[in-house]
Amino acid sequence: MSAVGQLPELNIQSVGETRDALHAYARILGDWLKSCRPKRKHWWHASLRPSLAGLTTGVVNAGPDFELELDLRESQLLGRTSDGTAFTAALQGQPASVLAQTVEDFLLANGIDSGLIPDATQYDNNAFSGYVPEHAHDMGQVLRSVSAAMAEFRAGVREESSPIQLWPHHFDLSMLWLPGEKIAGQDPQNEEYSDKQMNFGFTFGDAGIPEPYFYVTAYPLPDGFSSLSLPAGSHWQTEGFSGVVLRYRSLLKSRDPNSYLQDLWNGLLSAGRNQMLDNID
Repeated sequence: MSAVGQLPELNIQSVGETRDALHAYARILGDWLKSCRPKRKHWWHASLRPSLAGLTTGVVNAGPDFELELDLRESQLLGRTSDGTAFTAALQGQPASVLAQTVEDFLLANGIDSGLIPDATQYDNNAFSGYVPEHAHDMGQVLRSVSAAMAEFRAGVREESSPIQLWPHHFDLSMLWLPGEKIAGQDPQNEEYSDKQMNFGFTFGDAGIPEPYFYVTAYPLPDGFSSLSLPAGSHWQTEGFSGVVLRYRSLLKSRDPNSYLQDLWNGLLSAGRNQMLDNID
């Protein structure tokens, strides 16, 4: 079976406000991760992981141990602690500030240290009146399919790679390739700027490209990357960032979406190895 299953159509004009709501809700979970977990390189402690139903924090060891999950299949936020206490809050397009207060009340009632509570003033008080549960369900289906394709790709990467993770600040699903080489002249203790890397990602759209798209970026960017031969449907992006972009609607036109993605990602990874590394086995 293809890792990328039956992908739903996503009309950005209709799903945009649902996307914005889920983006805001994901930030709440990410902020709890930042406040409760020790820092890991590349901020891996602050990202969400795909789950069967949507997106999860995974187990957070914070005394009490807890887990928060955005269930996109049923449009609800789930909270659980290690002693079996749980809550469910329906996702209805409510302001992020309201949902953040629900999470805070639940964790405080179960013994969380009040010093770990994220700053509640950062959450917006505006409701998302265009939130549609069916659109959230479709977006969850896309995330599951894309993460499955990334897992297949990641299994063949011999160098270090990051977890497949959802970044709350940009609401994009991504995986880093980290070959282990450092960039000359950068502080080796600052991995954000010193680690050579490639980023393979997917987002539901942003201000620069207001529709769902896949992207691949490289740091530092090799001189020859922009002239690489790309399969039909993909293109080199220069506005906003430099990298390869494949719009979701273009992938839907492919006869075999998973094969297209695997070929695209593996081809770009091979080019990264050839052009970015000083020592190639």
